[in-house]
Amino acid sequence: MPFKLPGRVGDSPIIGAGLFVDGEIGAATATGMGELMMKTLGSFLIVELMRNGYSAQTACEMAVKRIWNRYKHDQNSAYFQVGYIALGKNGDFGAYSILPGFQYALAVNGENKLIDSDYMIKK
Repeated sequence: MPFKLPGRVGDSPIIGAGLFVDGEIGAATATGMGELMMKTLGSFLIVELMRNGYSAQTACEMAVKRIWNRYKHDQNSAYFQVGYIALGKNGDFGAYSILPGFQYALAVNGENKLIDSDYMIKK
């Protein structure tokens, strides 16, 4: 894979980290620094927050803030980027990231949009 650092393992195939789906609730997926997603199982967390009544947007924000609050003092924190997208079974959706630049595509009623997600750190 281009630009992959030797020894790094992606979070995408790790259920609960890069992706989590519960047919009764919805789904969440992640992109960014995989180590952070694997340490927090953020995709699983988001689906569980939605199970407990939080909107998809709020759940994404809570997962990102949990990562930032836990690891912001890490020497590499200036390079952290984590983004989550969530979709509830009822069609509720949300997305959130640490830094700007995280985009997602949304198709509703035959209209396709590319959307910049909300983000936590305003530079």
